[in-house]
Amino acid sequence: MPSIIHKSLDPAEFRTGPNPVAWKQATRIVWTALALRLAVGAIVPLFPDEAYYWDWSRHLAAGYFDHPPAIAWLIRAGTLLLGDTSIGVRLLPILVSGAAALGIVRAARAVGGDASARLAAVLVTVIPLIAAGSVLATPDIPMLCGAAWTLYAVLRALGLPDNADTDASPDVEVEPDPRSAANWWLAAGVAIGLAMASKYTSVLLPVGVAAAFIAHGKLQNRLAQRGPYLAVVVATIVLLPVLGWNAVNDWISFRFQFGHGLGAPKGGALGAVNRELELLGGQVGLVSPILFFFVARAVRNGLRYSEEGFRLVLAMTCVVPLAFFAYSATRRSVEANWPALAWAGAIVLAASDLPPSRRMRAWLGGGIWLAFALSLGVYVHVIVPILPLPAPRDQVAKAFGWDLVATVVDRKRQAIPQLRRGAAPADHVFVAAERYQDAAELAFHLPDHPQVYSLNLTGRANQYDLWSQLRDDAPLGSAVVLLLDDEDDEPRVIRKLGCCFTRIDESEGVSLMRGDEVVKRKRIWILTGRSDGWPLRDQPLLPK
Repeated sequence: MPSIIHKSLDPAEFRTGPNPVAWKQATRIVWTALALRLAVGAIVPLFPDEAYYWDWSRHLAAGYFDHPPAIAWLIRAGTLLLGDTSIGVRLLPILVSGAAALGIVRAARAVGGDASARLAAVLVTVIPLIAAGSVLATPDIPMLCGAAWTLYAVLRALGLPDNADTDASPDVEVEPDPRSAANWWLAAGVAIGLAMASKYTSVLLPVGVAAAFIAHGKLQNRLAQRGPYLAVVVATIVLLPVLGWNAVNDWISFRFQFGHGLGAPKGGALGAVNRELELLGGQVGLVSPILFFFVARAVRNGLRYSEEGFRLVLAMTCVVPLAFFAYSATRRSVEANWPALAWAGAIVLAASDLPPSRRMRAWLGGGIWLAFALSLGVYVHVIVPILPLPAPRDQVAKAFGWDLVATVVDRKRQAIPQLRRGAAPADHVFVAAERYQDAAELAFHLPDHPQVYSLNLTGRANQYDLWSQLRDDAPLGSAVVLLLDDEDDEPRVIRKLGCCFTRIDESEGVSLMRGDEVVKRKRIWILTGRSDGWPLRDQPLLPK
């Protein structure tokens, strides 16, 4: 690793023309990182959102409440191969993360040659945003893969060869073969269509490309060609099933995402300032502090005028998403991973824009080592807790302890038919939770993977609202084992459900544990004698 980083920052390596050794090292870095991520992904239990997406994969569709369907289909493919296990859920997303890294590396090779590809492989491996995110089964991974290959296809459509001749003048205009260009535009359409089938915000990528075309004199000529419009048509065709699902479901997924990011402003001017600072801090942390400077420097340089405009395309695919999320932060909180799309093109720029001075290259090398240490620390922490964080505030700890909770819930479920004479038969005992994360984790960890209902009586709407509801499936006289947060007072959900069951018993408390530390306390409630009626989400609470 030290020798590879040293060579990656050697200016002589960037002036040698084709460099097969550098290219071989770049691919070796990608495959080594992929193997490490598979190993980590097999060890770490599922996080709540991953379990939620796993539950989607048991109900395959062309769309879901929160996101498009790509992540659910990837998870389904992996579980068909390796079963309902952590690595089964993560197998295909992690493999796709390797494809994403390879797309970024090939784009860097097209812009700056083999040495740039090697530096891109190093960056995409050590940057915490990608290193940590690539172990998880989330929509960000297929989105990033589609974005990376979109950028590569667009660069090829604009005339860049697969391996740039670094001795050639950057001002030489490259005019691709029309048939080849059309094929690459078609490939770009497929790639961005798949990205948008992963996350809707992927649409910001073609917006950035279009902005670059409009801003650059020579690139404006491309707008008179059919290629970009072929890409739009193909992307729309790829996205048609998602659009059709939304049309049938009252555009619920689009409406949720629009309200989630661009809803009514909250917190006034001070709240907006705090959210902007949180967004900036999140990006600096996920890219890593020193590398953030060099990536931002490369994007700034990419915005400067150049004869061919390739770098402007990459820069605008970073600037446009960041500008969008900066605006979104004036209204609502923006999670740190949401702008991940922006960094694909930025990494390509940074890898092909080696700093000119030895001192700056030394700083870049230090930034790479810092990012590597941060990413490695995250990998170690998810296996063995090493960071001085109390378990309730540790985001990693949220994945732990669900096997014990599920064991207790299963024991309560099996015991209900024997509790008292006239109790519900075994097939009339249901399992539910109030929060969708809890419902998904229970469904995954219970031995028979039953349908677990999320009541959503006090929280936000989610995918469970679109599936069959407990109020409709539970017959009269049935029983429910309900998992809630452990509270000092009677939970609001229990007060709401008082109208609908003849008896509600507070049962065993159980804690989510990571090692010897309590992550969160839960409480099991036994509801028997289902009667008519069901509370609404906005229904006032009954008086105590």
